[in-house]
Amino acid sequence: MTAILTKETPLTLRGRTAADLMTTNPISVRDHGLVSDAVVLLTRKGFHAAPVIDDTGRPVGVLSYTDVLVHERARRDAGDKGFDEARASDLMTPAVFSVPADAPASRVVADMVALNVHQLYVVDAANVLVGVITALDVLRKLGE
Repeated sequence: MTAILTKETPLTLRGRTAADLMTTNPISVRDHGLVSDAVVLLTRKGFHAAPVIDDTGRPVGVLSYTDVLVHERARRDAGDKGFDEARASDLMTPAVFSVPADAPASRVVADMVALNVHQLYVVDAANVLVGVITALDVLRKLGE
């Protein structure tokens, strides 16, 4: 039986912190990794984007299909041969929206809405990537 939500049906977020909402050990791309390898990874996993991490595990950017497409378009317009040697750090968007693992769940949702993003990365006290929270993760934790 499917529950029907009405104005009178309050929803509660089951989870108090980012750690409660996140998926642990997220798939990531190394900053010095080849873009061609990252494209294979994104395609196989069905992801639209992945965090880019440095040698210490800290997120330094996000590599998305959009980044790759923009690069490919610019490459073709310039007559270049391809991105066989391009590194993730060459194409990534150098912005990472993250929250600490102990951030309140309400902050996670507020940040996602305010930033108009579908995912946030979760970092530990040393700023090392430990998880990802997607909009779907939040929806899964909603209940009556």
